Amino acid sequence: MSGKEITLTFYGRRFLREDWHIDFDRASLDAWVSKLQGEYSPFQISVQERWQEEVILEVNGYADLLNCVRLSSPQDSIGNLCLGHVIGKSANCNLEEDIRRGVSRVAFAPEMVEPDGENKRVCHNCGCGC
Repeated sequence: MSGKEITLTFYGRRFLREDWHIDFDRASLDAWVSKLQGEYSPFQISVQERWQEEVILEVNGYADLLNCVRLSSPQDSIGNLCLGHVIGKSANCNLEEDIRRGVSRVAFAPEMVEPDGENKRVCHNCGCGC
């Protein structure tokens, strides 16, 4: 496909709180990303996924979970930004909804994604600089 390529990278997670945990089912996410790919392919946009679970981030809450999902789009000079940097605050704390929102923003309005290094404070402990 000769169009835009967007890659979702999923990092490993270590949930720190016993009272808060989100099921991060890989098979379900794989199927969901495949469906998302089908939705974007008519626009010449390829949505790919990678699992980099050897990189483990500590998760204390939903904002930290957004750190575990990264988006990149070389055509838009978006290297490896965490989902929280791309979408800001989550409206409903729904991971699939937030990933869709992030992919849509990168796909159709990449100029709305603040460049890395803008010191945007939406996440922490991930090392991305936002």
